[in-house]
Amino acid sequence: MRYLEVLEYAHRKLNPATYLEIGVRTGTSLALARCRAIGIDPAFTIKSELHCDVSLFRTTSDAYFSQPDPLAATGGRPFELAFIDGMHLFEYALRDFINAERYSSTRGVIFFDDMMPNTVDEAARVKHTRLWTGDVYSMVEVLRRYRPDLTVVAIDVRPTGLLLVTGLDPENTVLADNFTEILAEFRRPDPQPVPIQLIDRLGAQAPERVMQSDLWDTLNGVRAGTPAHEVQAQLSERLGASLGAAYA
Repeated sequence: MRYLEVLEYAHRKLNPATYLEIGVRTGTSLALARCRAIGIDPAFTIKSELHCDVSLFRTTSDAYFSQPDPLAATGGRPFELAFIDGMHLFEYALRDFINAERYSSTRGVIFFDDMMPNTVDEAARVKHTRLWTGDVYSMVEVLRRYRPDLTVVAIDVRPTGLLLVTGLDPENTVLADNFTEILAEFRRPDPQPVPIQLIDRLGAQAPERVMQSDLWDTLNGVRAGTPAHEVQAQLSERLGASLGAAYA
């Protein structure tokens, strides 16, 4: 199964009121949105027909989130679904997640693209292959070590995997507070030390299993404004049975 099929399913099941996409490119994934959407990309060239009320920003994500009110274009409504597919370097992915979570709903979901390189060469910080994930794969370990409160699900989809993150807490500052320390440990020179289990996708969930899990009904049952710890408790209770240990 390809990653766009999982994203389409997420849009359909969650029916988000607001959507954020970092890394728009030609608009293929943005075309899945049917809600108020924000697309950020300094060099987008839209070729797909869009079906949403969208604001496109031809800028970097860092510049976008440095403005006084990043939610101005949504009328102040936090993001309920986000897709991070921007610059394929670890430090950018980390900042994108910090910023996206800060402006997300506690019932929201954030997807990362390109989290499972097929080879060490694909994970290089300096692109020299057709498929290129860069070193954003390190976000898997960072989130699991620094943010055990989150629900983190690696999904085995073509071509280079997805990472689903939910149980979001906009008030949590652990990643921002430890940003320098995290970069010092996880930003490494090429060739990248990609764990073999990540290349072999060991522990990653089949997309069908994620789609059939209790995740979607659990999030749909959460009211806007529910505290993060309450959402996290519901996810932990309900997903333990449907996704097993690999979700944590």
